[in-house]
Amino acid sequence: MNGFAQHLFFGFRHRVFSSLLIYRHGWARSRELLGVSWPRRTMLGVTGSGVAGEAQARQFSSRKPKPPKDVLRHIKVREKRQHGDLLGPGIVYVQVAAAGSRDVGAALYVFSEFNRYLFNCGEGTQRLMQEHKLKVARLDNIFLTRMNWANVGGLPGMLLTLKDTGVPKCALSGPPQVQKYLDAMKVFSGPLRELELAVRPFSDSEYTDDTMTVYQVPIFENSKKASTSADSLVVAFICKLHPKKGNFLVVKAKELGLPVGTKAIVPIVAAVKAGKSVVFEGKEILPEEVCTPMEPGSVFIVLECPNEAFVDSICENEMLTRYQEGKSENPVALVVHITPESVLQNNTYKQWMERFGPATEHLILNENAPTVHNLRSHKIQTQLNLIHSEIFPPLASCQRKEEEAVLSTRYIRGECLLKYQFRPKLKWERDVVVDMNCSEFVTEAMELPDFQEQVQKCQQILAATPPSDNIEKYPEIVFLGTGSAVPMKIRNVSSTLVNLSSSQSMLLDCGEGTFGQLCRHYGSQVDEILCNVSAVFISHIHADHHTGLFNILLEREKAFKSLNKPFSQILLIGPVLLITWLNQYNTHCQEILRHINIIPANCLMEDSDILNFKTKTLIQELMEKYDLEKFQTCLVKHCRNAFACNIVHKSGWKIVYSGDTMPCDALIQMGKDCTLLIHEATLEDGLEEEAIEKTHSTTSQAIDVGMQMNAKFIMLNHFSQRYAKIPLFSADFNEKVGIAFDHMRICFADFGTIPKLIPALKALFAEDIEDMEERREKRELRQIKEALQMCKELNGSQNSAGVTPSNNKRDREENQDMEKSKKRLKDS
Repeated sequence: MNGFAQHLFFGFRHRVFSSLLIYRHGWARSRELLGVSWPRRTMLGVTGSGVAGEAQARQFSSRKPKPPKDVLRHIKVREKRQHGDLLGPGIVYVQVAAAGSRDVGAALYVFSEFNRYLFNCGEGTQRLMQEHKLKVARLDNIFLTRMNWANVGGLPGMLLTLKDTGVPKCALSGPPQVQKYLDAMKVFSGPLRELELAVRPFSDSEYTDDTMTVYQVPIFENSKKASTSADSLVVAFICKLHPKKGNFLVVKAKELGLPVGTKAIVPIVAAVKAGKSVVFEGKEILPEEVCTPMEPGSVFIVLECPNEAFVDSICENEMLTRYQEGKSENPVALVVHITPESVLQNNTYKQWMERFGPATEHLILNENAPTVHNLRSHKIQTQLNLIHSEIFPPLASCQRKEEEAVLSTRYIRGECLLKYQFRPKLKWERDVVVDMNCSEFVTEAMELPDFQEQVQKCQQILAATPPSDNIEKYPEIVFLGTGSAVPMKIRNVSSTLVNLSSSQSMLLDCGEGTFGQLCRHYGSQVDEILCNVSAVFISHIHADHHTGLFNILLEREKAFKSLNKPFSQILLIGPVLLITWLNQYNTHCQEILRHINIIPANCLMEDSDILNFKTKTLIQELMEKYDLEKFQTCLVKHCRNAFACNIVHKSGWKIVYSGDTMPCDALIQMGKDCTLLIHEATLEDGLEEEAIEKTHSTTSQAIDVGMQMNAKFIMLNHFSQRYAKIPLFSADFNEKVGIAFDHMRICFADFGTIPKLIPALKALFAEDIEDMEERREKRELRQIKEALQMCKELNGSQNSAGVTPSNNKRDREENQDMEKSKKRLKDS
């Protein structure tokens, strides 16, 4: 090889094999195996802090351009379909995605062979659709009944997922604020260039596609007939399915001499099913001679009546009245009521429901829904509870708060995945309704190989372990969301609750669905917890860290009213860009700013010069409210204006939260000698390059940061969703390291206990660990093959140009070195 080729190859080989060994053995062990002695801090990339560190993080975060996505298969099929006749599909049904309970809200999924629709998209909708296999990638239209966070809180995450999935276009229909909402979203989502969003305000009265025609019906609050403000307008949707073609009668066609079984029959079938006569061999064939009658299209209505102020407007609406019994329009098969019990108990509303007639079914979605939605979350928590009942407490459910209305119409209360089928036959279907049986979860875990033995050993070890010197219950840390990027069925996105006392709590990040997680963790006690939360820290403006904030604010206000407590504002600590998003949503969509007082995160950095008197006052309030010695932030290596925080209590303990970051010197310095470090560990060892590209940390990098800090204990958090149940363990794991799970509850006294749970955790998730190790080995093998192929190509190019014998000898020596490295890797 010439000098350049040698440098290229040696560098590539070293990078591949060092990363493989680093993955398997951690930093120190891999240096030993490779026989090299690079500086530890340089290898970690911990080289800068402050503004310089942020600039370096931005340099690292230059993402590789993504290849263009292939057109999704269903899009290709749709393009081939004929659009002229508007004759409907053979299968259509409505399915409850979210039944209206307090933790998830109400959302309706509509399926047809040709299209998919979603009515409302509150927080957690995407997570439920992912868990229950309601395909997000097939959505054509999203219909919104009201501009309220309960209906639109899941839209940012949903639209980002649609973009990443390759969906080319999605239409949104509903209130006039929808476009302003999408514009405000760009503050943190950026322009959604790959996804074309079409907005149809309620003034666009009708929309037609291959499945149905949808009519938008604006309904104004009784006292505000001319107002289109978010709180005084709802939009109802009347959905009329297209008629379905009749079935072709093959036997009858043969009797009439038609060319059944040949290519000539194809255009004849298409014509008669479309209701057209054809002429064959001089004889006119009428459609009714060879086809069953065309099936008329059913009608269903989706309606939200948020409170009694809308009742009169709904009952007097002329367009809705047309579809009641005895009127000229098609009879209504189903009316979906997104309606609280207080409205259902209203006599005027009851009478209006009755006027649809006995053939109409009514589906009710509200907080009294008797259903479980997040089944996998309950399953995992039930099984983890077998390992340690205090650290993994069983999940709860919010109790019903309203007395159920007595109705004389045919109605059913929504349950997760309940279906109402329009075609091929009108009927309710309960075959996939979510049903929870905790005893089955326990039995499944107990039948796993080695699980019971490991749990028993764990319990014996814990029983023999002397009690911790620290018996204080507080601070108590509850992990509400431990996954990254998108909410998934087992791990929700980032949020951690710190209970500093029985009456004071703080949230560290607030990803989508945080309130739902609080509901499932605390059940009927959730209102007390919400009132305890006086401060929220948002580390950065990515959607998986802040889009749960508004629901916390709105539900917290309800909690104060419910408990008859005086309302108090939340102290919101976050990047300045967060304020832009808050202002735009407040101005154009829904009032939100009265809930908060904002402390810019940069004002809490060390040696920051705070000029604003109000900010100084709010910082002082923060310190006094929580009895803190210090609340400090620092810039970390992720995106622009990404922060970590350091909470120091007057009693002496210190908790450091990394947010999202690569290994960062500023964080290490800020967190020196902390009691607890909560650090992101998005990726497994061996994926250091991907971690640099995405500005995240690997498991070993996170542990190393904690070791350099001299942290008393390290909790790893924010795992990629590829590690849904458990991340892969690295050689760096020791008695100072733990893995966070959703709904895990710990205090400082648990530091000695948490590492002792790992053998039982490995037994519970043995199959998943085996699958991940197999994927890792395939990746390593692929990297080795790539290195060998590059070596071969370089040798070939040099031999074709003429290579001296001494160089050939050098090549043989290098190949021998590579084989030795492979052998060491295999032996280790």
